[in-house]
Amino acid sequence: MSTLSESPTGAPPRGPERTYSRWASLVVLCAGTLMTILDGNIVTVAMPAIQSDLGFSGPGLAWVVNAYLIPFGGLLLLVGRLGDLVGRKRMFTAGLAVFTAASVLCGVATSQGMLIAARAVQGVGGAMASAVVLGMLVALFPEPRELARAIAVFSAVGAGGGALGTFLGGALTQALNWHWIFLINLPIGIVAWLAAVRVLAPEQGSGLGSGADYPGAALITGALMLTVYVIVGTGARDLAATLLLASLTLALFVAFAVRQARAARPLLRLRLFRSRLLTGANAVQILMIGTMFGFQFIGALYVQRVLGFSELLTGTAFLPAPVAIGVLMLGLSARTIGRYGAHRVLLAGLVLITAGMALLSRAPADGSYITDVLPALLLLATGFAAAMPALTGLAMSGAREEDAGLASGLFNTTQVVGGSLGLAVLSTLAAGRTDGLLARGAELIPATAEGYQLAFRVGAFTAAGALALAAAVLRGRD
Repeated sequence: MSTLSESPTGAPPRGPERTYSRWASLVVLCAGTLMTILDGNIVTVAMPAIQSDLGFSGPGLAWVVNAYLIPFGGLLLLVGRLGDLVGRKRMFTAGLAVFTAASVLCGVATSQGMLIAARAVQGVGGAMASAVVLGMLVALFPEPRELARAIAVFSAVGAGGGALGTFLGGALTQALNWHWIFLINLPIGIVAWLAAVRVLAPEQGSGLGSGADYPGAALITGALMLTVYVIVGTGARDLAATLLLASLTLALFVAFAVRQARAARPLLRLRLFRSRLLTGANAVQILMIGTMFGFQFIGALYVQRVLGFSELLTGTAFLPAPVAIGVLMLGLSARTIGRYGAHRVLLAGLVLITAGMALLSRAPADGSYITDVLPALLLLATGFAAAMPALTGLAMSGAREEDAGLASGLFNTTQVVGGSLGLAVLSTLAAGRTDGLLARGAELIPATAEGYQLAFRVGAFTAAGALALAAAVLRGRD
């Protein structure tokens, strides 16, 4: 398989070889990204089995997820910038190696401490591999139409992988055991790493000396990790402790901003935020991804705890989502964006997401999957298939070439923060509503269903907020 190399003149080769190499590179980037995204969802369905086997308490079990999310979300911005400095291919391949090795450690874990530590290392590897991908896509596909197609493929893999992870988690846990949800990454990771080394074009970063702001790196990494920690642990601590940690987080962000304004070689060039498209797209993404993550988690709980589905059946119930997302993103997304423009396609997608969440807010205690879940699932999948590629294109169009890795890391960071925030807020609201009804003597299943209905209503309002923000901020060019 040929590689994307440069000609003696420094220009990339033209013709069929270059086109083939770029699309082969896209396949490699998607394969690496799919592995990290699958892992984020595949654990959810296996949690009861992990708890039973390793003896986790209820609060302790949450750290199987949190130990991954905190380094993943905290390091994305830093490793995105380091990818610009040391070379994005090096960062991507190193991330695949770390993630694959940590997956094996997770798979052979025999104690709580070993599993949590390995999950944290997985988060580091996932951040390294994920943070630079969008920047590499922008460099590979400079022509707008081809970039739109590439982003559609990449977004389809990401969105479909999330829902597919729920199915695989149930299937592997029920057919084998929970260890295999991690061990399955070993053959995938080896193949992806070998393909990345061979297919991806070598590139030289600008060097660590040209932008290694180590004090700034420490401040922003600490701030982002603390942000994710505050969000994912909101329901497990009292209000005073949460406010104290939130104040500390804000102080770290302020110190980082001051440092970047004064540093000779800042880690994060503050001029990035002058881009209305980049800043607005990241703000919209926080709201949209928060809605979608909340739906995935709470929707799965509704199907299991209210409708009574098994683990495997729950995973199967969500399969229409990745199928619809894949078909729509790959078949229609790029052409639709090319014809109607990214802004209009984004707004249409957000309208569908809002409608899907509003429809779910009516799901009753005696509901049916066919009438109460599937129509909303298809609306949400269609809306996300339209909105995500359009939003990604708008965000990356607001960044300069030399900032592409950093912009990619920023976009992925807001995705993690938005997902964590949506999951924490909606799950806390649902649990609070259910507990209140149970305290007043309500039956378990009706009380549980009402708690989920409240979460879905808040999700619908959040999606409507994303729609209003996108309509006001993302119109036109920078």
